[in-house]
Amino acid sequence: MAAGNPDRLTGFRTFWHYFSVNRGAVIGLFVFILLVLAALFAPLLAPHAPDIQDKTAFLRPPAWQAGGSAQYLLGTDPVGRDILSRLLYGARFSLLIGAVVVTLALTGGITLGLLAGYFRGWVDVAIMRLMDLILAFPSLLLALVLVTILGPGLFNAMLAIALVLQPHFARLVRAAVMAEKSREYVVAAKVAGAGHIRLMLRTILPNCLGPLIVQGTLSFSNAILEAAALGFLGLGAQPPTPEWGTMLASAREFILRAWWVVTFPGLAILITVLAINLIGDGLRDALDPKLRRS
Repeated sequence: MAAGNPDRLTGFRTFWHYFSVNRGAVIGLFVFILLVLAALFAPLLAPHAPDIQDKTAFLRPPAWQAGGSAQYLLGTDPVGRDILSRLLYGARFSLLIGAVVVTLALTGGITLGLLAGYFRGWVDVAIMRLMDLILAFPSLLLALVLVTILGPGLFNAMLAIALVLQPHFARLVRAAVMAEKSREYVVAAKVAGAGHIRLMLRTILPNCLGPLIVQGTLSFSNAILEAAALGFLGLGAQPPTPEWGTMLASAREFILRAWWVVTFPGLAILITVLAINLIGDGLRDALDPKLRRS
């Protein structure tokens, strides 16, 4: 047991070396950690409750602009709610959406990909044609149709986005399983008497995790972006939930005379998605030997 620890430490050092070469990935990781901390400690950091309305402060500008107040650093929305507080609480929803969507898509995609790549034949054909059918539609349009059928709401939006992202994981796992299935260690495990489930989950799957981690990171940012789009269209999180897309939707009619009500939620989405994409780029460099930088 102790003999394995130095190997793990060396593996982590090698991973961090290649990851840290990509400065953008390190910056993205730093920003993402800040976002996670802001989400976790939102009740302590937020100067106001996210749903408290101040009837004397409708559309108050940020503190540094004429008419602003230090009480509301980033201004208020059309009903007098503090934008900074809603952004901090909104980080919770956005990160939760990304985590739930990726978990659902990853679980379904791994299951379907393992079955298709391992058993091949009609199982492979049926699963892959279904995945191709899903991929034939634009992701946001398909998610929009699914949420329309299921009904508006945050949970239904997460289910729809997970279903849309699932084929990417399924195709990735299928390709990896097909490549690993004929390797000597898999044949040896099969000869030793390992069953199908053990071969798929214990022998083959651990060797497919690298590409899945990278795809999961990129899907995390896609989930946040699509959830914000559905919220903006009124089909995702519903008011007064402080979700960033919903905040944009409720403020779009004030774009010209109150720039802050749309600018700050939009920047929050932009920074979060950019940070996660930069992390995904660094993970790709660190986990794929073909892309490792010298």
